[in-house]
Amino acid sequence: MLRVLVLLAIAAAIGAGTTVTASGGSAACQPTAGDVPGPFQRIDAPRRAKIGPGHVLSGRVLRAGDCAPVSRALVVFWQAGPGYVYRPRGRGSVLTDRSGRFRIEGPVPASSGLRPPHIHMAVIHPDYEELLTRYVVRRGATSGRMRIVLTPLL
Repeated sequence: MLRVLVLLAIAAAIGAGTTVTASGGSAACQPTAGDVPGPFQRIDAPRRAKIGPGHVLSGRVLRAGDCAPVSRALVVFWQAGPGYVYRPRGRGSVLTDRSGRFRIEGPVPASSGLRPPHIHMAVIHPDYEELLTRYVVRRGATSGRMRIVLTPLL
């Protein structure tokens, strides 16, 4: 009987567009895991969405819990260039729109050989905990999508 109730609860959650964790809680908008600061971490990057051609990353910034969009969040990004060197021209920043969307474009980041190509990101909004994270670029990909979930301060 208990197994039937659990299966019904899972089916209801899937039908509602949420996922259920092994502990039975909702995983719809769990906060994005943070990352350690990367090299060249400065949040005073120029306001520009494009630092070069080759790879487009788009995504949304949402609030933990109810998945509401976070508008006007500052998304700062930086990445390594040729020779795995971080340079000022490999940095930029954008503000999310009313729907929490952002789009950045740059060359495919360099790989160190030990770490896959990636883009470092800081997401900043006065009402949320600051988040440092990273997007790993799939081999051969020219575009990618990312969902970032922030934790409210209060």
